[in-house]
Amino acid sequence: MATYALKPWQYQSWIFIRDPAFAAKAARVLDLYARVWDGLPLGADQYVISADEKTSIQARRRCHPTLPPGTSRMMRVNHDYDRGGAPAYLAAYDVHTARVMGRCSAKSGIVPFMDLVEQIMTSEPCASAKRVFWVVDNGSSHRGKAAADRLAERFPTAVMLHTPVHASWLNQVEIFFSIVQRKVITPNDFTNLDQVEDRLTAFERRDNETARPFRRKFTPADLEDLPVRIERHEQKESNSQQPLGCDQQPAVLDQAA
Repeated sequence: MATYALKPWQYQSWIFIRDPAFAAKAARVLDLYARVWDGLPLGADQYVISADEKTSIQARRRCHPTLPPGTSRMMRVNHDYDRGGAPAYLAAYDVHTARVMGRCSAKSGIVPFMDLVEQIMTSEPCASAKRVFWVVDNGSSHRGKAAADRLAERFPTAVMLHTPVHASWLNQVEIFFSIVQRKVITPNDFTNLDQVEDRLTAFERRDNETARPFRRKFTPADLEDLPVRIERHEQKESNSQQPLGCDQQPAVLDQAA
């Protein structure tokens, strides 16, 4: 099967950029990652926080004890399980120090998110910072101007920036969440919600001891090239979907001839 020319069982999922302000919003986020704001470098007393929530982390109580790995034997996790609840994990990631500060909540929403903000903004170094930038996506708990105004009203030194619509991949905390998914949650085998929180807290503490800032591959140069790539893709799609004229034949037939 690996030698087949067509492999219809393989596919890639993608989201078409539809935010008209994509370039401007993305550029501001990338500038912050490079410690630049409005063309000026950030001072040592200014911080960039990437924040979001990872929702519905199920506590799956397996119906048979998980068997640990052994010599030439992988871990065995029973397929059947009982649901033990699903908390949300909210995290704030300092993109320049790689320090993570998180908390668990029974659900996500405006109140849990503002609790996270309170936790970060009342602790050092953010408590005495000149300015703290909060990079978030467009989730309902921190969406739009209302969320930015709510943050600034509570903490005048805080500034909220939103990634473009459907571009949460620009938010660095999502990279941390992907690590949590692979190294902490998988395989999902928890006896109760306390165990979920304990494991998340333990990983967070361990990660803060050794982690280094992420080296992102998407650069301002890539951002400038992105519209060109999209236009090229659209042109290719448009050409492939044009109906054949009466004097035209599919390319595969021409090759066969």
